[in-house]
Amino acid sequence: MKSCRIHVTGASGAGVTTLGRALADALALPGHDTDDYYWKPTTPPYRESREAGERLRLMQDMFVPRPGWILSGSLDGWGDALVPCFDLVVFVKTPPELRLTRLRARETRRYGADNVAAGGRYFEETETFLEWASHYEDGTRKGRSLARHEAWLAALPCPVLRLDGSRPAAELIDEVLHALQI
Repeated sequence: MKSCRIHVTGASGAGVTTLGRALADALALPGHDTDDYYWKPTTPPYRESREAGERLRLMQDMFVPRPGWILSGSLDGWGDALVPCFDLVVFVKTPPELRLTRLRARETRRYGADNVAAGGRYFEETETFLEWASHYEDGTRKGRSLARHEAWLAALPCPVLRLDGSRPAAELIDEVLHALQI
């Protein structure tokens, strides 16, 4: 294969970043996550977003012109300029209950159990984030939703591989490799 530029996307907590990292390792390609370009580095993280043009410029400088890479995360509403670069888009769909369990565990690892518990420093924002993420399937909150993802996927000029994010990462990697005929 001349190039291998794969975008892995799905809802928060679907396993997109995990699969993206595992694919990068399996294919010995650089892996990138949209969060690293979307958000400015802050402490705590994920407080201040970059302008869309700056995100795309950084991505162009870091990896887009290269023949092989994995990009995980969402490009919802700002990353369409990258679509012509994709050889394959992998859409990871995971049951909402599992996604939310993963997200709560991730926030607990990130900020500490005491900080995300009732009365903790990040309790309110964690609960707000989880509430937002819980509406991905019904699309009743602003931002990313299953309906928006489906519309975006339907318009892509490249193949789309749909995977069940509740399955083990090794099985998902095998499916991607099969789709790439590797």
